[in-house]
Amino acid sequence: MIKESVNGVVKGGIKLPYEHKRKPEWLKTKLNVNNNYRELKKMMRGKTLHTVCEEAKCPNIHECWAVHRTATFMILGDICTRACRFCAVKTGLPTELDWQEPERVAEAVEQMKLKHTVVTSVARDDLADGGAAIFAATIQAIRKRNPFTSVEVLIPDFQGNWDALKTVMDERPDILNHNLETVRSRSDRVRSKAKYERTLELLRRAKEMQPDIPTKSSIMIGVGEDWNEILETMDDLREVDCNIMTIGQYLQPTKKHLNIDKYYTPKEFVKLRKEGFTRGFDHVESGPLVRSSYHAHEQVKSAQQSTAAAQ
Repeated sequence: MIKESVNGVVKGGIKLPYEHKRKPEWLKTKLNVNNNYRELKKMMRGKTLHTVCEEAKCPNIHECWAVHRTATFMILGDICTRACRFCAVKTGLPTELDWQEPERVAEAVEQMKLKHTVVTSVARDDLADGGAAIFAATIQAIRKRNPFTSVEVLIPDFQGNWDALKTVMDERPDILNHNLETVRSRSDRVRSKAKYERTLELLRRAKEMQPDIPTKSSIMIGVGEDWNEILETMDDLREVDCNIMTIGQYLQPTKKHLNIDKYYTPKEFVKLRKEGFTRGFDHVESGPLVRSSYHAHEQVKSAQQSTAAAQ
Protein backbone atom coordinates (compact mmCIF):
# COMPACT_ATOMS: atom_id res chain seq x y z
CA MET A 1 0.00 0.00 0.00
CA ILE A 2 1.32 3.42 -0.97
CA LYS A 3 0.40 6.53 0.97
CA GLU A 4 1.35 10.14 0.42
CA SER A 5 3.49 12.06 2.87
CA VAL A 6 4.32 15.76 2.78
CA ASN A 7 7.71 15.21 1.12
CA GLY A 8 7.42 11.83 -0.56
CA VAL A 9 5.46 8.58 -0.41
CA VAL A 10 5.23 5.84 2.18
CA LYS A 11 5.46 2.27 0.83
CA GLY A 12 5.46 -0.73 3.14
CA GLY A 13 5.98 1.54 6.12
CA ILE A 14 9.11 3.06 4.56
CA LYS A 15 9.17 6.71 3.52
CA LEU A 16 10.61 7.05 0.05
CA PRO A 17 12.31 10.31 -0.92
CA TYR A 18 10.53 12.77 -3.18
CA GLU A 19 11.95 12.95 -6.66
CA HIS A 20 12.55 16.63 -7.39
CA LYS A 21 11.15 17.81 -10.72
CA ARG A 22 13.29 20.23 -12.68
CA LYS A 23 11.51 23.52 -13.37
CA PRO A 24 10.72 23.81 -17.10
CA GLU A 25 11.90 26.77 -19.17
CA TRP A 26 8.46 28.36 -19.42
CA LEU A 27 8.41 28.90 -15.64
CA LYS A 28 11.67 30.82 -15.45
CA THR A 29 11.21 34.55 -15.00
CA LYS A 30 13.55 37.52 -15.34
CA LEU A 31 14.18 39.93 -12.50
CA ASN A 32 13.24 43.51 -13.29
CA VAL A 33 14.35 45.84 -10.51
CA ASN A 34 13.79 49.26 -12.07
CA ASN A 35 12.74 52.59 -10.54
CA ASN A 36 9.07 51.55 -10.43
CA TYR A 37 9.93 48.44 -8.43
CA ARG A 38 12.17 50.31 -5.99
CA GLU A 39 9.66 53.13 -5.59
CA LEU A 40 6.79 50.77 -4.77
CA LYS A 41 8.87 48.75 -2.34
CA LYS A 42 9.96 51.92 -0.53
CA MET A 43 6.38 53.21 -0.35
CA MET A 44 5.01 49.93 1.03
CA ARG A 45 7.63 49.89 3.78
CA GLY A 46 7.13 53.57 4.52
CA LYS A 47 3.40 53.05 5.07
CA THR A 48 3.92 49.76 6.95
CA LEU A 49 1.85 47.91 4.38
CA HIS A 50 2.05 44.29 3.30
CA THR A 51 1.50 42.82 -0.14
CA VAL A 52 0.61 39.25 -1.03
CA CYS A 53 3.09 39.70 -3.88
CA GLU A 54 5.94 39.60 -1.35
CA GLU A 55 4.48 37.46 1.42
CA ALA A 56 3.35 34.65 -0.93
CA LYS A 57 6.51 34.88 -3.07
CA CYS A 58 4.55 35.52 -6.25
CA PRO A 59 6.59 34.79 -9.41
CA ASN A 60 5.08 37.82 -11.16
CA ILE A 61 6.15 40.47 -8.67
CA HIS A 62 8.80 42.00 -10.92
CA GLU A 63 6.44 42.21 -13.90
CA CYS A 64 3.58 43.67 -11.87
CA TRP A 65 5.63 46.13 -9.83
CA ALA A 66 8.21 47.15 -12.40
CA VAL A 67 6.10 47.16 -15.57
CA HIS A 68 2.43 47.57 -14.64
CA ARG A 69 2.81 49.36 -11.26
CA THR A 70 0.18 47.06 -9.75
CA ALA A 71 0.19 45.34 -6.36
CA THR A 72 -2.21 43.32 -4.24
CA PHE A 73 -2.49 44.79 -0.76
CA MET A 74 -2.64 42.31 2.12
CA ILE A 75 -4.49 43.71 5.11
CA LEU A 76 -5.03 42.45 8.68
CA GLY A 77 -1.31 41.95 9.24
CA ASP A 78 1.12 39.42 7.81
CA ILE A 79 0.50 36.47 10.16
CA CYS A 80 -2.15 33.92 9.18
CA THR A 81 -4.08 31.73 11.62
CA ARG A 82 -4.05 28.86 9.11
CA ALA A 83 -1.21 26.76 7.73
CA CYS A 84 -2.17 25.77 4.20
CA ARG A 85 0.38 23.42 2.64
CA PHE A 86 0.80 25.48 -0.51
CA CYS A 87 1.17 28.95 1.01
CA ALA A 88 4.32 30.83 2.01
CA VAL A 89 2.58 33.37 4.28
CA LYS A 90 3.69 33.19 7.93
CA THR A 91 1.51 31.26 10.38
CA GLY A 92 1.04 32.04 14.04
CA LEU A 93 -0.82 34.25 16.51
CA PRO A 94 -1.74 37.53 14.77
CA THR A 95 -1.18 40.96 16.26
CA GLU A 96 -3.99 43.31 17.26
CA LEU A 97 -6.08 45.10 14.64
CA ASP A 98 -4.72 48.25 13.03
CA TRP A 99 -7.69 50.49 12.30
CA GLN A 100 -5.45 53.04 10.55
CA GLU A 101 -4.49 50.44 7.92
CA PRO A 102 -7.45 51.14 5.56
CA GLU A 103 -6.45 54.80 5.27
CA ARG A 104 -2.82 53.92 4.52
CA VAL A 105 -3.94 51.51 1.79
CA ALA A 106 -6.10 54.27 0.30
CA GLU A 107 -3.16 56.69 0.36
CA ALA A 108 -0.96 54.14 -1.42
CA VAL A 109 -3.64 53.58 -4.09
CA GLU A 110 -3.76 57.36 -4.59
CA GLN A 111 0.03 57.67 -4.89
CA MET A 112 0.20 54.77 -7.35
CA LYS A 113 -2.64 56.31 -9.39
CA LEU A 114 -4.31 52.91 -9.68
CA LYS A 115 -7.38 52.45 -11.86
CA HIS A 116 -8.00 49.03 -10.29
CA THR A 117 -6.82 47.73 -6.94
CA VAL A 118 -6.95 44.31 -5.28
CA VAL A 119 -7.19 43.91 -1.50
CA THR A 120 -6.73 40.55 0.19
CA SER A 121 -5.84 39.40 3.69
CA VAL A 122 -4.48 36.63 5.84
CA ALA A 123 -7.09 34.38 7.46
CA ARG A 124 -8.03 35.83 10.85
CA ASP A 125 -9.93 33.01 12.55
CA ASP A 126 -9.18 34.72 15.87
CA LEU A 127 -11.70 37.47 15.01
CA ALA A 128 -15.45 36.99 15.31
CA ASP A 129 -16.05 38.50 11.87
CA GLY A 130 -12.83 37.19 10.32
CA GLY A 131 -11.77 40.77 9.58
CA ALA A 132 -14.81 41.71 7.50
CA ALA A 133 -15.11 45.12 9.17
CA ILE A 134 -11.56 46.02 8.12
CA PHE A 135 -12.32 44.93 4.55
CA ALA A 136 -15.39 47.19 4.57
CA ALA A 137 -13.42 50.11 6.01
CA THR A 138 -10.69 49.63 3.37
CA ILE A 139 -13.20 49.72 0.52
CA GLN A 140 -14.71 52.90 1.98
CA ALA A 141 -11.31 54.57 2.40
CA ILE A 142 -10.16 53.72 -1.12
CA ARG A 143 -13.35 55.05 -2.69
CA LYS A 144 -13.27 58.25 -0.65
CA ARG A 145 -9.78 59.12 -1.90
CA ASN A 146 -10.04 57.42 -5.30
CA PRO A 147 -13.64 57.61 -6.55
CA PHE A 148 -12.70 56.38 -10.04
CA THR A 149 -10.68 53.36 -8.88
CA SER A 150 -12.39 49.97 -9.07
CA VAL A 151 -11.92 47.75 -6.01
CA GLU A 152 -11.57 43.97 -6.01
CA VAL A 153 -11.50 42.10 -2.72
CA LEU A 154 -10.03 38.61 -2.33
CA ILE A 155 -11.56 37.44 0.94
CA PRO A 156 -11.15 34.43 3.26
CA ASP A 157 -14.16 32.22 3.99
CA PHE A 158 -14.93 33.92 7.35
CA GLN A 159 -15.51 30.35 8.64
CA GLY A 160 -18.96 30.42 7.08
CA ASN A 161 -20.07 33.59 8.88
CA TRP A 162 -22.52 34.93 6.28
CA ASP A 163 -23.19 38.11 8.29
CA ALA A 164 -19.47 38.89 7.86
CA LEU A 165 -19.80 38.26 4.14
CA LYS A 166 -22.75 40.65 4.03
CA THR A 167 -20.64 43.33 5.74
CA VAL A 168 -18.26 43.18 2.77
CA MET A 169 -20.93 42.83 0.08
CA ASP A 170 -22.86 45.83 1.45
CA GLU A 171 -19.87 47.98 0.44
CA ARG A 172 -20.36 46.75 -3.13
CA PRO A 173 -16.82 45.86 -4.24
CA ASP A 174 -16.45 45.85 -8.01
CA ILE A 175 -15.36 42.19 -7.90
CA LEU A 176 -15.79 39.66 -5.09
CA ASN A 177 -12.97 37.12 -5.23
CA HIS A 178 -12.71 33.96 -3.12
CA ASN A 179 -10.40 31.14 -4.14
CA LEU A 180 -11.32 27.48 -4.39
CA GLU A 181 -7.54 26.80 -4.69
CA THR A 182 -7.82 23.17 -5.87
CA VAL A 183 -10.14 20.38 -6.97
CA ARG A 184 -12.53 18.66 -4.58
CA SER A 185 -10.41 15.52 -4.02
CA ARG A 186 -7.30 17.52 -3.04
CA SER A 187 -8.97 20.22 -0.95
CA ASP A 188 -8.53 18.72 2.53
CA ARG A 189 -4.86 17.97 1.84
CA VAL A 190 -4.01 21.32 0.27
CA ARG A 191 -5.99 23.75 2.43
CA SER A 192 -6.03 24.17 6.20
CA LYS A 193 -9.54 24.42 7.73
CA ALA A 194 -11.09 25.64 4.47
CA LYS A 195 -13.79 23.46 2.89
CA TYR A 196 -14.53 22.99 -0.81
CA GLU A 197 -18.30 23.16 -0.35
CA ARG A 198 -18.06 26.18 1.95
CA THR A 199 -16.15 28.09 -0.71
CA LEU A 200 -18.85 27.31 -3.28
CA GLU A 201 -21.52 28.33 -0.77
CA LEU A 202 -19.76 31.65 -0.13
CA LEU A 203 -19.66 32.42 -3.86
CA ARG A 204 -23.32 31.45 -4.20
CA ARG A 205 -24.41 33.65 -1.30
CA ALA A 206 -22.32 36.59 -2.51
CA LYS A 207 -24.17 36.45 -5.82
CA GLU A 208 -27.52 36.23 -4.01
CA MET A 209 -26.68 39.30 -1.92
CA GLN A 210 -25.51 41.41 -4.86
CA PRO A 211 -26.47 39.75 -8.16
CA ASP A 212 -24.84 42.45 -10.30
CA ILE A 213 -21.38 42.13 -8.72
CA PRO A 214 -19.07 39.74 -10.63
CA THR A 215 -17.58 36.89 -8.62
CA LYS A 216 -14.21 35.30 -9.20
CA SER A 217 -12.27 32.24 -8.07
CA SER A 218 -8.89 30.65 -8.71
CA ILE A 219 -7.30 27.22 -8.66
CA MET A 220 -3.69 26.07 -8.89
CA ILE A 221 -2.93 22.80 -10.65
CA GLY A 222 -0.11 20.31 -10.32
CA VAL A 223 -0.94 18.99 -6.84
CA GLY A 224 -2.21 15.54 -7.86
CA GLU A 225 -5.48 16.26 -9.62
CA ASP A 226 -6.43 14.82 -13.01
CA TRP A 227 -7.75 16.63 -16.07
CA ASN A 228 -11.39 15.66 -15.58
CA GLU A 229 -11.31 16.94 -12.01
CA ILE A 230 -10.23 20.37 -13.29
CA LEU A 231 -13.18 20.41 -15.69
CA GLU A 232 -15.53 19.31 -12.88
CA THR A 233 -14.24 22.21 -10.78
CA MET A 234 -15.10 24.60 -13.60
CA ASP A 235 -18.62 23.14 -13.66
CA ASP A 236 -18.94 23.55 -9.89
CA LEU A 237 -17.99 27.24 -10.15
CA ARG A 238 -20.45 27.84 -12.95
CA GLU A 239 -23.18 26.17 -10.88
CA VAL A 240 -22.86 29.04 -8.39
CA ASP A 241 -22.69 31.59 -11.24
CA CYS A 242 -19.01 32.45 -10.80
CA ASN A 243 -18.02 34.89 -13.57
CA ILE A 244 -14.22 34.87 -13.62
CA MET A 245 -11.78 31.99 -13.20
CA THR A 246 -8.00 31.99 -13.05
CA ILE A 247 -5.84 28.87 -13.37
CA GLY A 248 -2.11 28.67 -12.63
CA GLN A 249 0.67 26.21 -11.94
CA TYR A 250 1.41 25.38 -8.30
CA LEU A 251 5.00 26.23 -7.39
CA GLN A 252 6.53 24.94 -4.17
CA PRO A 253 7.54 27.94 -1.98
CA THR A 254 9.95 25.89 0.16
CA LYS A 255 10.92 22.23 0.59
CA LYS A 256 8.61 22.07 3.60
CA HIS A 257 5.55 22.78 1.46
CA LEU A 258 3.44 20.48 -0.67
CA ASN A 259 5.37 18.77 -3.45
CA ILE A 260 4.72 19.42 -7.13
CA ASP A 261 3.05 16.44 -8.77
CA LYS A 262 3.10 17.74 -12.35
CA TYR A 263 4.14 20.70 -14.48
CA TYR A 264 1.41 21.50 -16.99
CA THR A 265 2.52 22.80 -20.38
CA PRO A 266 1.51 26.18 -21.83
CA LYS A 267 -0.55 24.31 -24.46
CA GLU A 268 -2.52 22.57 -21.70
CA PHE A 269 -3.25 25.93 -20.09
CA VAL A 270 -4.54 27.23 -23.44
CA LYS A 271 -6.87 24.22 -23.64
CA LEU A 272 -8.15 24.93 -20.13
CA ARG A 273 -8.84 28.54 -21.06
CA LYS A 274 -10.95 27.38 -23.98
CA GLU A 275 -12.77 24.90 -21.75
CA GLY A 276 -13.58 27.72 -19.35
CA PHE A 277 -15.06 29.95 -22.03
CA THR A 278 -17.04 27.00 -23.38
CA ARG A 279 -18.63 26.67 -19.94
CA GLY A 280 -19.71 30.30 -19.90
CA PHE A 281 -17.16 32.19 -17.81
CA ASP A 282 -16.96 35.88 -18.73
CA HIS A 283 -13.18 35.82 -18.37
CA VAL A 284 -10.64 33.03 -17.97
CA GLU A 285 -6.99 33.74 -17.16
CA SER A 286 -5.01 30.51 -17.60
CA GLY A 287 -1.24 30.11 -17.73
CA PRO A 288 1.73 28.63 -15.88
CA LEU A 289 2.49 31.83 -13.94
CA VAL A 290 -1.08 33.04 -13.52
CA ARG A 291 -2.12 33.91 -9.98
CA SER A 292 -5.46 35.10 -8.64
CA SER A 293 -4.69 38.80 -9.09
CA TYR A 294 -2.62 38.47 -12.28
CA HIS A 295 -3.83 41.00 -14.88
CA ALA A 296 -6.81 41.69 -12.61
CA HIS A 297 -7.10 45.20 -14.05
CA GLU A 298 -7.90 43.69 -17.46
CA GLN A 299 -10.72 41.50 -16.15
CA VAL A 300 -12.96 44.14 -14.62
CA LYS A 301 -14.60 45.68 -17.65
CA SER A 302 -15.47 42.47 -19.49
CA ALA A 303 -16.93 40.86 -16.37
CA GLN A 304 -18.99 43.94 -15.47
CA GLN A 305 -20.37 44.25 -19.00
CA SER A 306 -21.36 40.59 -19.12
CA THR A 307 -22.97 40.69 -15.69
CA ALA A 308 -24.89 43.88 -16.55
CA ALA A 309 -26.12 42.31 -19.78
CA ALA A 310 -27.32 39.24 -17.88
CA GLN A 311 -29.18 41.45 -15.40
